[in-house]
Amino acid sequence: MLSAKMEDYLKAVYELSRREGAPVSTSSVAEHLDVTPPTVTSMMETLAERGLVKREKYSGVKLTTEGETVALEVLRHHRLIETYLAEQLGYDWAEVHDEADRLEHHISEAFERRVAEQLDDPEVDPHGDPIPTESLDPLDHGETATLGDLHEGERVVVRRVSDRDPEELAYLQQAGITPGTELTVTELAPIGVVTVTLACGDAVSLSDAVADSIRVESAEEPAPNGAA
Repeated sequence: MLSAKMEDYLKAVYELSRREGAPVSTSSVAEHLDVTPPTVTSMMETLAERGLVKREKYSGVKLTTEGETVALEVLRHHRLIETYLAEQLGYDWAEVHDEADRLEHHISEAFERRVAEQLDDPEVDPHGDPIPTESLDPLDHGETATLGDLHEGERVVVRRVSDRDPEELAYLQQAGITPGTELTVTELAPIGVVTVTLACGDAVSLSDAVADSIRVESAEEPAPNGAA
């Protein structure tokens, strides 16, 4: 049996490896979990002894196959719970992350299956993040970019939004920026502000940090075969 804290570290390594690539540095994990680097080092030693991570000197850690399976199971619990809270209990999407963090380690596999059945086996959570399947197959996040990586004039569809900052989520919801929203980048200000225009015509200004937390894909029609 793994402790909730061990599962938190494995989930953190998984999420960071998807965002930054592997291996994941000690400092990145420390910042992600708001703990000290020595605390991370100690935990990684324990997880390595259990065969859940591989440590690379001076580089960081990678999940083993077993470690990734554990991380995917915790993510499945977390994202199913978020979806259940939002769809069945009326929680706002800015509220569900912390609740799911508290519950994800304590539900049985039978409860997980009941929740999935009640929700008709959803593929994504309220923030657009993919929910691992019951067989815990590797996740396909699709070809996306951050909103902050775009150029003026690009038209895109929002696919995922980071769930870690409730205030940001509340702001984005009020502004009408949620998964499935189509928007166009209309201005990139040198002061670190990205302005986008929604399909309804509303203009919304976002800081670079918020723009970088939003994953999008192109809404442009592909060129016909043979077109330049």
